[in-house]
Amino acid sequence: MAMVEKNGSTIGYVARNLLLCLFLVTTILFALSCYFVLRSTAHNRFLSSTFPSKSFLDDVNVKEAKQEKENCRCSKEPLKVYMYDMDPEFHFGLLDWKPEKKNSVWPDIQKYIPPYPGGLNLQHSIEYWLTLDILASEYPNAPRAIAAKRVHNSTEADVIFVPFFSSLSYNRFSKVNPHQKTSRNKDLQGKLVAFLTTQEEWKRSGGRDHVVLAHHPNSMLDARNKLFPAMFILSDFGRYPPTVANVEKDIIAPYKHVIKGYENDTSGFDTRPILLYFQGAIYRKDGGFVRQELFYLLQDEKDVHFSFGSVRNGGVNKASQGMHNSKFCLNIAGDTPSSNRLFDAIASHCVPVIISDDIELPFEDVIDYSEFSVFVRTSDALKENFLVNLIRGITKEEWTRMWNRLKEVEKFYEFHFPSKVDDAVQMIWQAIARKVPGVKMRIHKSRRYSKSVSETERESRWSSLIPRSFW
Repeated sequence: MAMVEKNGSTIGYVARNLLLCLFLVTTILFALSCYFVLRSTAHNRFLSSTFPSKSFLDDVNVKEAKQEKENCRCSKEPLKVYMYDMDPEFHFGLLDWKPEKKNSVWPDIQKYIPPYPGGLNLQHSIEYWLTLDILASEYPNAPRAIAAKRVHNSTEADVIFVPFFSSLSYNRFSKVNPHQKTSRNKDLQGKLVAFLTTQEEWKRSGGRDHVVLAHHPNSMLDARNKLFPAMFILSDFGRYPPTVANVEKDIIAPYKHVIKGYENDTSGFDTRPILLYFQGAIYRKDGGFVRQELFYLLQDEKDVHFSFGSVRNGGVNKASQGMHNSKFCLNIAGDTPSSNRLFDAIASHCVPVIISDDIELPFEDVIDYSEFSVFVRTSDALKENFLVNLIRGITKEEWTRMWNRLKEVEKFYEFHFPSKVDDAVQMIWQAIARKVPGVKMRIHKSRRYSKSVSETERESRWSSLIPRSFW
Protein backbone atom coordinates (compact mmCIF):
# COMPACT_ATOMS: atom_id res chain seq x y z
CA MET A 1 0.00 0.00 0.00
CA ALA A 2 2.79 2.36 0.93
CA MET A 3 4.59 1.36 -2.28
CA VAL A 4 1.48 2.20 -4.34
CA GLU A 5 1.13 5.62 -2.67
CA LYS A 6 4.79 6.33 -3.29
CA ASN A 7 4.50 5.37 -6.96
CA GLY A 8 1.36 7.52 -7.35
CA SER A 9 3.12 10.48 -5.74
CA THR A 10 6.06 10.04 -8.12
CA ILE A 11 3.78 9.90 -11.16
CA GLY A 12 1.91 13.02 -10.01
CA TYR A 13 5.17 14.86 -9.52
CA VAL A 14 6.40 13.95 -12.98
CA ALA A 15 3.05 14.94 -14.50
CA ARG A 16 3.12 18.32 -12.79
CA ASN A 17 6.64 18.92 -14.04
CA LEU A 18 5.62 17.98 -17.56
CA LEU A 19 2.66 20.34 -17.42
CA LEU A 20 4.87 23.10 -16.10
CA CYS A 21 7.40 22.54 -18.89
CA LEU A 22 4.62 22.48 -21.49
CA PHE A 23 3.22 25.73 -20.07
CA LEU A 24 6.66 27.39 -20.18
CA VAL A 25 7.31 26.26 -23.78
CA THR A 26 3.86 27.46 -24.83
CA THR A 27 4.41 30.82 -23.14
CA ILE A 28 7.79 31.24 -24.81
CA LEU A 29 6.38 30.33 -28.21
CA PHE A 30 3.48 32.74 -27.71
CA ALA A 31 5.86 35.53 -26.73
CA LEU A 32 8.06 34.88 -29.73
CA SER A 33 5.03 34.83 -32.03
CA CYS A 34 3.85 38.17 -30.67
CA TYR A 35 7.29 39.64 -31.11
CA PHE A 36 7.55 38.58 -34.75
CA VAL A 37 4.00 39.65 -35.53
CA LEU A 38 4.56 43.05 -34.00
CA ARG A 39 7.89 43.39 -35.76
CA SER A 40 6.33 42.40 -39.06
CA THR A 41 3.45 44.83 -38.58
CA ALA A 42 5.81 47.64 -37.72
CA HIS A 43 7.92 46.83 -40.76
CA ASN A 44 4.83 46.81 -43.00
CA ARG A 45 3.71 50.12 -41.54
CA PHE A 46 7.12 51.51 -42.42
CA LEU A 47 6.89 50.11 -45.95
CA SER A 48 3.40 51.45 -46.46
CA SER A 49 4.45 54.88 -45.26
CA THR A 50 7.43 54.84 -47.64
CA PHE A 51 5.95 53.20 -50.80
CA PRO A 52 2.36 53.56 -52.04
CA SER A 53 0.05 50.59 -52.16
CA LYS A 54 -0.24 48.59 -55.38
CA SER A 55 -3.57 50.10 -56.36
CA PHE A 56 -2.22 53.58 -55.82
CA LEU A 57 0.91 52.71 -57.78
CA ASP A 58 -1.26 51.46 -60.63
CA ASP A 59 -3.08 54.80 -60.69
CA VAL A 60 0.20 56.68 -60.63
CA ASN A 61 1.63 54.52 -63.41
CA VAL A 62 -1.44 55.09 -65.56
CA LYS A 63 -1.21 58.85 -65.01
CA GLU A 64 2.53 58.88 -65.69
CA ALA A 65 2.10 56.77 -68.82
CA LYS A 66 -0.64 59.08 -70.03
CA GLN A 67 1.51 62.11 -69.32
CA GLU A 68 4.48 60.55 -71.12
CA LYS A 69 2.26 59.77 -74.09
CA GLU A 70 1.02 63.35 -74.19
CA ASN A 71 4.54 64.70 -73.86
CA CYS A 72 5.71 62.36 -76.60
CA ARG A 73 2.90 63.51 -78.87
CA CYS A 74 3.78 67.14 -78.30
CA SER A 75 7.53 66.74 -78.73
CA LYS A 76 7.47 64.16 -81.53
CA GLU A 77 9.85 64.96 -84.34
CA PRO A 78 8.21 65.84 -87.66
CA LEU A 79 8.37 63.40 -90.54
CA LYS A 80 11.63 63.89 -92.44
CA VAL A 81 10.86 64.30 -96.15
CA TYR A 82 13.29 64.42 -99.04
CA MET A 83 11.68 66.08 -102.09
CA TYR A 84 13.11 65.80 -105.58
CA ASP A 85 13.95 69.13 -107.23
CA MET A 86 12.03 68.13 -110.33
CA ASP A 87 11.52 70.34 -113.36
CA PRO A 88 8.60 72.78 -112.93
CA GLU A 89 6.77 71.04 -115.81
CA PHE A 90 5.82 68.38 -113.26
CA HIS A 91 4.35 70.73 -110.66
CA PHE A 92 3.91 74.52 -110.62
CA GLY A 93 4.61 74.75 -114.34
CA LEU A 94 1.24 73.02 -114.80
CA LEU A 95 -0.23 76.16 -113.24
CA ASP A 96 1.51 78.30 -115.88
CA TRP A 97 4.17 79.42 -113.41
CA LYS A 98 7.50 80.30 -114.98
CA PRO A 99 10.73 80.66 -112.96
CA GLU A 100 12.21 84.12 -112.75
CA LYS A 101 15.73 82.68 -112.67
CA LYS A 102 17.05 80.23 -115.22
CA ASN A 103 17.90 77.37 -112.86
CA SER A 104 15.09 78.01 -110.39
CA VAL A 105 12.78 75.07 -109.66
CA TRP A 106 10.41 76.40 -107.02
CA PRO A 107 8.48 79.63 -106.59
CA ASP A 108 9.36 81.81 -103.64
CA ILE A 109 6.08 81.20 -101.84
CA GLN A 110 6.89 83.91 -99.31
CA LYS A 111 6.34 86.36 -102.16
CA TYR A 112 4.00 84.59 -104.57
CA ILE A 113 1.92 81.41 -104.54
CA PRO A 114 0.71 80.24 -107.97
CA PRO A 115 -3.09 79.94 -107.73
CA TYR A 116 -4.81 76.60 -108.18
CA PRO A 117 -7.84 76.39 -110.51
CA GLY A 118 -11.21 76.35 -108.76
CA GLY A 119 -14.38 74.34 -109.26
CA LEU A 120 -14.16 70.56 -109.20
CA ASN A 121 -10.39 70.76 -109.76
CA LEU A 122 -10.05 71.66 -106.10
CA GLN A 123 -11.39 68.36 -104.78
CA HIS A 124 -8.21 66.51 -105.91
CA SER A 125 -5.73 69.27 -105.03
CA ILE A 126 -3.86 67.50 -102.20
CA GLU A 127 -0.65 67.47 -104.28
CA TYR A 128 -0.67 71.27 -104.24
CA TRP A 129 -1.20 71.60 -100.49
CA LEU A 130 1.40 68.99 -99.53
CA THR A 131 4.05 70.50 -101.78
CA LEU A 132 3.43 73.99 -100.42
CA ASP A 133 3.66 72.62 -96.88
CA ILE A 134 7.03 70.99 -97.53
CA LEU A 135 8.41 74.18 -99.09
CA ALA A 136 7.16 76.25 -96.16
CA SER A 137 8.76 73.87 -93.64
CA GLU A 138 12.18 75.27 -94.55
CA TYR A 139 11.39 78.82 -93.58
CA PRO A 140 13.00 79.78 -90.26
CA ASN A 141 10.82 80.59 -87.28
CA ALA A 142 7.61 79.46 -88.96
CA PRO A 143 4.82 80.41 -86.51
CA ARG A 144 3.15 76.99 -86.59
CA ALA A 145 3.56 73.37 -85.60
CA ILE A 146 4.73 71.22 -88.50
CA ALA A 147 4.06 67.55 -89.17
CA ALA A 148 6.69 67.17 -91.91
CA LYS A 149 10.03 68.88 -92.56
CA ARG A 150 12.11 68.90 -95.71
CA VAL A 151 15.63 67.48 -95.56
CA HIS A 152 18.21 67.72 -98.33
CA ASN A 153 20.09 64.51 -97.64
CA SER A 154 17.98 61.59 -98.82
CA THR A 155 19.74 59.14 -96.50
CA GLU A 156 18.34 61.07 -93.53
CA ALA A 157 14.76 61.02 -94.83
CA ASP A 158 11.86 58.86 -93.70
CA VAL A 159 10.23 59.12 -97.13
CA ILE A 160 11.01 60.43 -100.60
CA PHE A 161 8.35 62.81 -101.90
CA VAL A 162 7.57 62.94 -105.64
CA PRO A 163 6.16 66.41 -106.48
CA PHE A 164 4.15 65.52 -109.60
CA PHE A 165 0.73 67.22 -109.73
CA SER A 166 -0.85 64.16 -111.33
CA SER A 167 -4.50 65.09 -110.74
CA LEU A 168 -3.99 68.54 -112.21
CA SER A 169 -2.12 67.00 -115.14
CA TYR A 170 -5.08 64.71 -115.83
CA ASN A 171 -7.70 67.43 -115.43
CA ARG A 172 -5.95 69.94 -117.68
CA PHE A 173 -3.86 67.95 -120.13
CA SER A 174 -5.31 64.47 -120.67
CA LYS A 175 -6.88 65.28 -124.04
CA VAL A 176 -4.85 64.84 -127.22
CA ASN A 177 -4.61 68.02 -129.25
CA PRO A 178 -4.74 67.83 -133.07
CA HIS A 179 -0.99 68.45 -133.44
CA GLN A 180 -0.05 65.84 -130.79
CA LYS A 181 0.40 62.08 -131.01
CA THR A 182 -0.06 61.65 -127.27
CA SER A 183 -1.42 63.92 -124.56
CA ARG A 184 0.83 66.05 -122.41
CA ASN A 185 -0.43 64.10 -119.39
CA LYS A 186 0.76 60.80 -120.87
CA ASP A 187 4.11 62.30 -121.89
CA LEU A 188 4.69 63.60 -118.35
CA GLN A 189 3.98 60.17 -116.88
CA GLY A 190 6.54 58.61 -119.21
CA LYS A 191 9.11 61.22 -118.21
CA LEU A 192 8.28 60.64 -114.54
CA VAL A 193 8.92 56.90 -114.76
CA ALA A 194 12.17 57.46 -116.65
CA PHE A 195 13.31 60.02 -114.06
CA LEU A 196 12.42 58.04 -110.93
CA THR A 197 13.75 54.66 -111.96
CA THR A 198 17.19 56.12 -112.65
CA GLN A 199 17.50 57.89 -109.31
CA GLU A 200 19.80 56.47 -106.66
CA GLU A 201 17.04 56.88 -104.06
CA TRP A 202 14.68 54.70 -106.08
CA LYS A 203 17.31 52.02 -106.67
CA ARG A 204 18.23 51.99 -102.99
CA SER A 205 14.71 51.09 -101.83
CA GLY A 206 13.12 49.77 -104.98
CA GLY A 207 10.79 52.76 -104.73
CA ARG A 208 9.15 51.49 -101.53
CA ASP A 209 9.81 54.66 -99.55
CA HIS A 210 8.60 56.99 -102.32
CA VAL A 211 5.35 58.94 -101.93
CA VAL A 212 3.48 59.29 -105.22
CA LEU A 213 0.34 61.41 -105.49
CA ALA A 214 -2.51 59.97 -107.59
CA HIS A 215 -5.63 61.31 -105.91
CA HIS A 216 -7.82 61.62 -109.00
CA PRO A 217 -9.03 58.09 -109.91
CA ASN A 218 -7.89 58.58 -113.53
CA SER A 219 -4.51 60.09 -112.77
CA MET A 220 -1.33 58.07 -113.33
CA LEU A 221 -3.13 55.56 -115.58
CA ASP A 222 0.03 54.91 -117.60
CA ALA A 223 2.62 55.07 -114.81
CA ARG A 224 0.92 53.37 -111.87
CA ASN A 225 1.78 49.80 -112.95
CA LYS A 226 5.46 50.71 -113.18
CA LEU A 227 5.60 52.61 -109.91
CA PHE A 228 3.53 50.17 -107.84
CA PRO A 229 6.11 49.60 -105.04
CA ALA A 230 5.72 53.25 -104.02
CA MET A 231 3.27 54.55 -101.45
CA PHE A 232 0.32 55.99 -103.38
CA ILE A 233 -1.87 58.75 -101.95
CA LEU A 234 -5.34 57.99 -103.33
CA SER A 235 -9.00 58.88 -102.95
CA ASP A 236 -9.99 55.18 -103.08
CA PHE A 237 -8.96 51.82 -104.53
CA GLY A 238 -11.81 51.64 -107.03
CA ARG A 239 -9.69 51.49 -110.18
CA TYR A 240 -6.65 49.69 -108.82
CA PRO A 241 -5.95 45.95 -108.59
CA PRO A 242 -4.65 44.93 -105.14
CA THR A 243 -1.21 44.14 -106.63
CA VAL A 244 -0.80 47.84 -107.43
CA ALA A 245 -2.57 49.55 -104.53
CA ASN A 246 -3.84 48.28 -101.20
CA VAL A 247 -4.50 49.30 -97.60
CA GLU A 248 -1.23 47.84 -96.34
CA LYS A 249 1.10 50.19 -98.21
CA ASP A 250 -1.04 53.08 -99.49
CA ILE A 251 -3.00 55.95 -97.98
CA ILE A 252 -6.52 57.21 -98.54
CA ALA A 253 -6.68 61.00 -98.34
CA PRO A 254 -9.78 63.18 -98.13
CA TYR A 255 -11.16 65.24 -100.97
CA LYS A 256 -11.14 68.99 -100.48
CA HIS A 257 -14.79 69.91 -100.03
CA VAL A 258 -16.15 72.36 -102.58
CA ILE A 259 -19.23 73.65 -100.78
CA LYS A 260 -19.08 76.35 -98.14
CA GLY A 261 -18.38 75.23 -94.59
CA TYR A 262 -20.98 75.91 -91.94
CA GLU A 263 -19.39 78.51 -89.67
CA ASN A 264 -21.09 79.44 -86.39
CA ASP A 265 -23.55 76.59 -86.80
CA THR A 266 -26.38 77.13 -84.32
CA SER A 267 -28.83 74.87 -86.13
CA GLY A 268 -30.33 71.78 -84.62
CA PHE A 269 -32.55 68.80 -85.25
CA ASP A 270 -35.72 70.88 -85.34
CA THR A 271 -34.32 73.68 -87.52
CA ARG A 272 -33.16 71.40 -90.36
CA PRO A 273 -36.40 70.64 -92.21
CA ILE A 274 -35.02 68.19 -94.80
CA LEU A 275 -34.65 64.64 -93.49
CA LEU A 276 -32.40 63.22 -96.21
CA TYR A 277 -30.50 65.10 -98.93
CA PHE A 278 -28.81 64.15 -102.19
CA GLN A 279 -27.97 66.33 -105.17
CA GLY A 280 -25.61 65.21 -107.89
CA ALA A 281 -25.20 62.90 -110.85
CA ILE A 282 -27.85 60.19 -110.68
CA TYR A 283 -26.93 57.99 -113.61
CA ARG A 284 -23.45 56.58 -113.12
CA LYS A 285 -21.58 53.53 -114.38
CA ASP A 286 -20.07 50.62 -112.46
CA GLY A 287 -21.10 50.69 -108.77
CA GLY A 288 -23.06 53.90 -109.27
CA PHE A 289 -26.19 52.03 -110.41
CA VAL A 290 -27.44 52.27 -106.83
CA ARG A 291 -28.00 56.02 -107.26
CA GLN A 292 -30.55 55.40 -109.96
CA GLU A 293 -32.33 52.71 -107.94
CA LEU A 294 -32.47 54.90 -104.83
CA PHE A 295 -33.83 57.80 -106.86
CA TYR A 296 -36.83 55.69 -107.84
CA LEU A 297 -37.33 54.52 -104.24
CA LEU A 298 -37.08 57.98 -102.63
CA GLN A 299 -38.40 60.45 -105.17
CA ASP A 300 -41.91 60.59 -103.66
CA GLU A 301 -40.88 60.94 -100.01
CA LYS A 302 -42.07 64.38 -98.89
CA ASP A 303 -39.11 65.28 -96.62
CA VAL A 304 -36.41 63.76 -98.85
CA HIS A 305 -34.53 65.84 -101.43
CA PHE A 306 -33.08 63.61 -104.16
CA SER A 307 -32.35 65.39 -107.43
CA PHE A 308 -29.85 65.84 -110.23
CA GLY A 309 -27.32 68.61 -109.74
CA SER A 310 -23.98 69.93 -110.98
CA VAL A 311 -21.61 72.81 -110.34
CA ARG A 312 -23.23 74.83 -113.10
CA ASN A 313 -25.89 77.49 -112.59
CA GLY A 314 -25.06 78.06 -108.94
CA GLY A 315 -25.08 74.35 -108.14
CA VAL A 316 -22.47 74.67 -105.39
CA ASN A 317 -24.44 77.38 -103.57
CA LYS A 318 -27.64 75.38 -103.89
CA ALA A 319 -25.93 72.29 -102.51
CA SER A 320 -24.47 74.30 -99.61
CA GLN A 321 -27.89 75.65 -98.68
CA GLY A 322 -29.52 72.24 -99.07
CA MET A 323 -26.98 70.42 -96.90
CA HIS A 324 -27.09 73.12 -94.23
CA ASN A 325 -30.85 72.55 -94.00
CA SER A 326 -30.69 68.75 -93.87
CA LYS A 327 -30.37 66.32 -91.00
CA PHE A 328 -28.82 63.52 -93.07
CA CYS A 329 -26.87 63.61 -96.36
CA LEU A 330 -26.49 60.64 -98.68
CA ASN A 331 -23.05 59.58 -99.79
CA ILE A 332 -23.63 56.94 -102.47
CA ALA A 333 -21.06 55.07 -104.54
CA GLY A 334 -20.61 56.55 -108.02
CA ASP A 335 -18.12 55.56 -110.70
CA THR A 336 -15.78 54.74 -107.81
CA PRO A 337 -16.51 53.90 -104.14
CA SER A 338 -15.74 57.41 -102.86
CA SER A 339 -17.01 60.87 -103.67
CA ASN A 340 -16.49 64.42 -102.51
CA ARG A 341 -20.05 64.45 -101.20
CA LEU A 342 -18.96 62.83 -97.92
CA PHE A 343 -16.62 65.73 -97.15
CA ASP A 344 -19.21 68.28 -98.23
CA ALA A 345 -21.56 66.65 -95.69
CA ILE A 346 -18.95 66.78 -92.92
CA ALA A 347 -18.30 70.48 -93.64
CA SER A 348 -22.09 71.06 -93.48
CA HIS A 349 -22.50 69.15 -90.19
CA CYS A 350 -25.04 67.02 -92.05
CA VAL A 351 -24.83 63.44 -90.74
CA PRO A 352 -23.46 61.31 -93.63
CA VAL A 353 -25.40 58.22 -94.69
CA ILE A 354 -22.77 56.11 -96.47
CA ILE A 355 -23.98 53.55 -99.03
CA SER A 356 -20.79 52.23 -100.58
CA ASP A 357 -19.76 48.69 -99.66
CA ASP A 358 -16.17 48.96 -100.92
CA ILE A 359 -15.34 52.41 -99.58
CA GLU A 360 -12.09 53.04 -97.72
CA LEU A 361 -12.05 56.13 -95.54
CA PRO A 362 -9.25 58.58 -94.68
CA PHE A 363 -7.51 58.14 -91.33
CA GLU A 364 -9.84 55.33 -90.27
CA ASP A 365 -7.07 53.83 -88.16
CA VAL A 366 -7.43 56.81 -85.80
CA ILE A 367 -11.00 58.03 -86.49
CA ASP A 368 -14.18 56.07 -85.74
CA TYR A 369 -16.63 57.10 -88.46
CA SER A 370 -19.52 55.30 -86.79
CA GLU A 371 -19.55 58.10 -84.20
CA PHE A 372 -20.83 60.60 -86.77
CA SER A 373 -21.99 58.57 -89.78
CA VAL A 374 -24.62 55.98 -90.65
CA PHE A 375 -23.47 53.01 -92.75
CA VAL A 376 -25.97 51.06 -94.84
CA ARG A 377 -25.22 48.03 -97.00
CA THR A 378 -26.23 48.47 -100.62
CA SER A 379 -28.41 45.35 -100.55
CA ASP A 380 -30.33 46.74 -97.56
CA ALA A 381 -30.64 50.24 -98.98
CA LEU A 382 -32.36 48.88 -102.08
CA LYS A 383 -35.10 47.18 -100.07
CA GLU A 384 -38.37 49.08 -100.21
CA ASN A 385 -38.80 51.49 -97.27
CA PHE A 386 -35.71 50.13 -95.51
CA LEU A 387 -33.59 53.28 -95.78
CA VAL A 388 -36.34 55.75 -94.93
CA ASN A 389 -37.52 53.71 -91.95
CA LEU A 390 -33.95 53.41 -90.67
CA ILE A 391 -33.34 57.17 -90.87
CA ARG A 392 -36.71 58.06 -89.36
CA GLY A 393 -35.92 55.73 -86.46
CA ILE A 394 -32.86 57.73 -85.39
CA THR A 395 -33.85 59.83 -82.38
CA LYS A 396 -33.22 63.52 -81.88
CA GLU A 397 -30.76 62.73 -79.07
CA GLU A 398 -28.77 60.32 -81.23
CA TRP A 399 -28.68 62.73 -84.16
CA THR A 400 -27.56 65.58 -81.90
CA ARG A 401 -24.73 63.45 -80.56
CA MET A 402 -23.50 62.73 -84.12
CA TRP A 403 -23.97 66.38 -85.12
CA ASN A 404 -21.80 67.51 -82.21
CA ARG A 405 -19.15 64.98 -83.16
CA LEU A 406 -19.16 66.27 -86.75
CA LYS A 407 -18.25 69.72 -85.48
CA GLU A 408 -15.33 68.19 -83.58
CA VAL A 409 -13.87 66.20 -86.49
CA GLU A 410 -14.40 68.65 -89.36
CA LYS A 411 -10.95 70.19 -88.76
CA PHE A 412 -9.32 66.94 -89.90
CA TYR A 413 -10.68 67.49 -93.41
CA GLU A 414 -9.85 71.17 -93.89
CA PHE A 415 -6.91 72.17 -96.10
CA HIS A 416 -4.93 75.25 -95.09
CA PHE A 417 -1.78 77.09 -96.03
CA PRO A 418 0.09 77.41 -93.81
CA SER A 419 -1.13 74.13 -92.43
CA LYS A 420 -2.71 74.03 -88.99
CA VAL A 421 -2.42 71.45 -86.22
CA ASP A 422 -4.34 68.31 -87.20
CA ASP A 423 -5.80 69.79 -90.38
CA ALA A 424 -6.05 67.65 -93.53
CA VAL A 425 -2.48 68.44 -94.61
CA GLN A 426 -0.97 67.41 -91.29
CA MET A 427 -3.27 64.41 -90.95
CA ILE A 428 -1.99 63.11 -94.31
CA TRP A 429 1.63 63.55 -93.18
CA GLN A 430 0.80 61.73 -89.94
CA ALA A 431 -0.81 58.90 -91.91
CA ILE A 432 2.37 58.64 -93.99
CA ALA A 433 4.46 58.58 -90.80
CA ARG A 434 2.43 55.63 -89.50
CA LYS A 435 3.36 53.70 -92.65
CA VAL A 436 7.10 54.28 -92.28
CA PRO A 437 7.86 51.28 -89.99
CA GLY A 438 6.16 48.93 -92.45
CA VAL A 439 8.04 50.51 -95.34
CA LYS A 440 11.35 50.02 -93.57
CA MET A 441 10.52 46.41 -92.83
CA ARG A 442 9.78 45.71 -96.51
CA ILE A 443 13.00 47.41 -97.56
CA HIS A 444 15.04 45.40 -95.06
CA LYS A 445 13.42 42.13 -96.17
CA SER A 446 14.17 42.95 -99.80
CA ARG A 447 17.90 43.09 -98.96
CA ARG A 448 18.18 39.62 -97.45
CA TYR A 449 19.80 37.99 -100.48
CA SER A 450 21.17 41.09 -102.19
CA LYS A 451 24.78 39.91 -101.91
CA SER A 452 24.05 36.52 -103.47
CA VAL A 453 22.05 37.79 -106.47
CA SER A 454 23.61 39.27 -109.60
CA GLU A 455 22.46 42.60 -111.00
CA THR A 456 21.00 40.84 -114.08
CA GLU A 457 18.99 38.42 -111.93
CA ARG A 458 17.82 41.27 -109.69
CA GLU A 459 16.51 43.19 -112.70
CA SER A 460 14.83 40.03 -114.01
CA ARG A 461 13.05 39.49 -110.68
CA TRP A 462 12.02 43.12 -110.63
CA SER A 463 10.49 42.86 -114.12
CA SER A 464 8.54 39.76 -113.14
CA LEU A 465 6.94 41.65 -110.25
CA ILE A 466 5.46 44.40 -112.45
CA PRO A 467 1.69 43.75 -112.72
CA ARG A 468 0.18 43.27 -116.12
CA SER A 469 -1.99 46.06 -117.44
CA PHE A 470 -5.58 45.71 -116.34
CA TRP A 471 -7.06 48.21 -118.79
